[in-house]
Amino acid sequence: MLTAIYVRVSTVSQNEAGQRREIESWLAGNTHGNVRWFIDKESGDNLDRPQFEALQRAIFDGQVKTVVVWKLDRLSRSVRDGINTLCEWCDRGIRVVSVTQQIDFAGAAGKLIASVLFAVAEMEQETRRERQAAGIEAAKERGVYLGRLPGATKAGVDTGRAVTLREQGLTQEEIASALGVSISSVRRYLKAAS
Repeated sequence: MLTAIYVRVSTVSQNEAGQRREIESWLAGNTHGNVRWFIDKESGDNLDRPQFEALQRAIFDGQVKTVVVWKLDRLSRSVRDGINTLCEWCDRGIRVVSVTQQIDFAGAAGKLIASVLFAVAEMEQETRRERQAAGIEAAKERGVYLGRLPGATKAGVDTGRAVTLREQGLTQEEIASALGVSISSVRRYLKAAS
């Protein structure tokens, strides 16, 4: 049985080393079987993330005994998605551990604590968005906000480069890393090209 480690950072440019270091420290002090890492560089707004989906398949296939995360909000920033996922895993007998929060989410008390933590994560996300929207509105009033120019792509990447890399056999994750964009952007570029 696997101990699945799930790590998520919000963008390709972010580094998961801090999460990895603390999880490896936890692994060193706890008994576990084979370890498999699932690392996404995607927003936690929804569950449409390649490595999260791979983790879900491994759980569904009965390969996973324990899921370890750095912090519970790495799973989701949505109360509904987070609670549904956690409850589904616990109902399957999966042990879910958050190493920085030092919580094992088995049982009713664990689910209660998880619901509060997911609610806080969602509130933080909404607060950040509100601050960002207020900043954009203030910049527009001052006439200094132009927004993204029509037809512009992140980092000036064109779809042709993404297609060329795909034709060379690179995965979407590798293309995202090479272009310095998110996997979602790579998917958009490839979709636009086809």
